[in-house]
Amino acid sequence: MRWPYRRTVLALVTLAFFATMAARLVISPVVPQIRADFGVSNTVIGVAMTGLWMSYFVSQFPSGVLADKYGERRVILVSLAGTALASVALALSPVFAVFLLSILALGALAGLHFSVGTTLLTRTFDDVGRAIGVHTAGGPAAGIVAPALAAWVGTRYGWEPAVAIGAAVAVVIFVCFARFVRPTTPQRPDQPMRERFELAPLLEILTRPPIAFTVAISVLSAFVWQATTSFLPTFLVEYRGVSGEASGAIFSAYFLIQGVASPFVGTASDRYGRDVTTAAGLAIAATGFLSLVAIPGWLAVAFAVVVLGVGLSWSAAFLPRFFDLLSAEEEGAGFGLVRTVYGLLGALGSVSTGLLADSFGWAVAFCVLASFLVVVCLALACNSLLDLGA
Repeated sequence: MRWPYRRTVLALVTLAFFATMAARLVISPVVPQIRADFGVSNTVIGVAMTGLWMSYFVSQFPSGVLADKYGERRVILVSLAGTALASVALALSPVFAVFLLSILALGALAGLHFSVGTTLLTRTFDDVGRAIGVHTAGGPAAGIVAPALAAWVGTRYGWEPAVAIGAAVAVVIFVCFARFVRPTTPQRPDQPMRERFELAPLLEILTRPPIAFTVAISVLSAFVWQATTSFLPTFLVEYRGVSGEASGAIFSAYFLIQGVASPFVGTASDRYGRDVTTAAGLAIAATGFLSLVAIPGWLAVAFAVVVLGVGLSWSAAFLPRFFDLLSAEEEGAGFGLVRTVYGLLGALGSVSTGLLADSFGWAVAFCVLASFLVVVCLALACNSLLDLGA
């Protein structure tokens, strides 16, 4: 049986997401070492991590515009090359100011990929939820390997070689993508780019009630996901008393479950509906946070890792909702726009959680995350039960 080219596209787009995610995830397991080396607090590290994710999401909308102008393949290759260079700069940072600038560059360059890769898949596959679920699994797949490897390398050789892992991965995937993915045809090669940044058309998209509702739900969900990605290993070390290497292994297990769950969550959203699937996942994720905070012992940690991994796969179910609401002509820049908006606000999860942990302790910080998930579930339920049309 001949291997379809569309599967090659899916595999390499997913690996590109793997590479850009790995470059970001290798940072979290060595946060305590970075903090000690530069002599900064959880809040300051939270600012840097928020900057990473904010710059990542800020570049989502421009990436869609660039893809419409030059084609998806070129943009993804720039993202992979930029991720490699920024990871090297991060590892070589002599002072925290350089570290901060490098982490912002890493976020912006890595962020060029996701919206463009997702749009490419929607133009390649009919089963959008399933394709997006597989693509989304590239992030958790990076989480299976990158955090544990970074924790091991960081413990033995320092945090600098640990964050440099991202550069090595990005270079390999860059070569494969350049070799096997064909050039893609731009959707709007002749339209001046300045027209794509005019405010009125952008506001018109964002103020459509169904899209505004979807963005609002995504903001809260992303807030929780960002906070968990930034601080779960540190929480395990400082609140649960887990060793650095064990916390890295647990973090990898969390992403392993998320990676396995994402394609199934995306398929479930195609079959049972975006909102029902998302609400069910986030409801069980909320129980995971409460378990980590309130229940002692390794069984509670194991339960939490499983339900957080499944529940925080929400994007595989919910992101297709945007494509259900956007026309084919709007998908490139439109999806990039909503990703920038909800991701930029959701990135506040890192700094907010770091601040809450410094001020009130980790228990309060993680209970707040659980409460946000409950709010999302209630909003989805009210929209469905009251037939609000959002």
